[in-house]
Amino acid sequence: MYIDKLLLRNYRNYEELEISFENKVNVILGENAQGKTNVMESIYVLAMAKSHRTSNDKDLIKWDTDYAKIEGTLVKTHGKVPMQLVVSKKGKKARYNHIEQRKLSQYIGNMNVVMFAPEDLNLVKGSPQVRRRFIDMEIGQISPIYLHDMGQYQKILHQRNSFLKQMQLSKNKDETMLEILTEQFIELAVKIVAKRFEFLRLLQSWAIPIHQGISRGLETLDIRYKPSVDVSEEQELSKMKSIFEDKFQALKKREIDRGVTMFGPHRDDVLFYVNGKDVQTFGSQGQQRTTALSIKMAEIELIHSEIREYPILLLDDVLSELDDYRQSHLLHTIQGKVQTFVTTTNIDGIDHQTLKEATTFQVDSGTIKMGH
Repeated sequence: MYIDKLLLRNYRNYEELEISFENKVNVILGENAQGKTNVMESIYVLAMAKSHRTSNDKDLIKWDTDYAKIEGTLVKTHGKVPMQLVVSKKGKKARYNHIEQRKLSQYIGNMNVVMFAPEDLNLVKGSPQVRRRFIDMEIGQISPIYLHDMGQYQKILHQRNSFLKQMQLSKNKDETMLEILTEQFIELAVKIVAKRFEFLRLLQSWAIPIHQGISRGLETLDIRYKPSVDVSEEQELSKMKSIFEDKFQALKKREIDRGVTMFGPHRDDVLFYVNGKDVQTFGSQGQQRTTALSIKMAEIELIHSEIREYPILLLDDVLSELDDYRQSHLLHTIQGKVQTFVTTTNIDGIDHQTLKEATTFQVDSGTIKMGH
């Protein structure tokens, strides 16, 4: 799949922008703070209905205007499909193929993107929250059910935390209510955990050979899911449930004392090992970067294997962060099969055929023109 037209209105620093792209590598050049990342972000937002840079949607709306609008024409194997997302103070409205999507969980996943930005190099050494967000965004693109379950889980978690807070402050002693909330909570938690196990196993199967290629056969990557409850992938859901229930009984008093949910997918983590050593703690910066790069490249293949189309790749200011060898490896892998957007201040340092054949765009204070 690829995007061949993009239209922005009142989006960040763009009042009005219409631009066509090629189904190959598109390089967006410009100095910092001129708006090149905004173009990249708008493609991501059109696909995911949220930004990778801010959790506040109002940031996307141009100063002094009421709404921001992104429209794109997506080209898939079976033809062209228009997509539209409008962000206003009241919320978001999404259309796919001219039809308004009542739920965002039905809209997301129609257009698949893989974003690789400098902050993704923190995937390995950042906080568990970074890794949870990564797996949630990625599974959400290929599984609308997961997105829906995750939304429900967040709601129940919020209710359960509020209720535990009331119990902690002795405003409510109703243990039956806590049991009901916990039952709903566990029901969703085990589905999420099972899906994450499955996803990470698939991701690992794609990442291992890629990682071996980048490390010239010297390293073997191992991805492990670390749940906050002692469950494993081989278990049936019913077995997982009873382990969760035991955990609840064991933690019940402490949860009430602290007024917060102490177990569940929102407390889980993902660990990466290279040659049996935890990369986060013992890996060199080079190993951490190779791991992050392998995971992103594996994601492209995983999405392709699930939906039979390649996702769109967004490389936001990340090439300059990679050494020549990793750069070439990445560019060589995507050559000719993945529509790719690259933002950078200049491409002088990057000597690769893929970029020589790329279409370039020059961004200057909110205007874009084709480069040479």
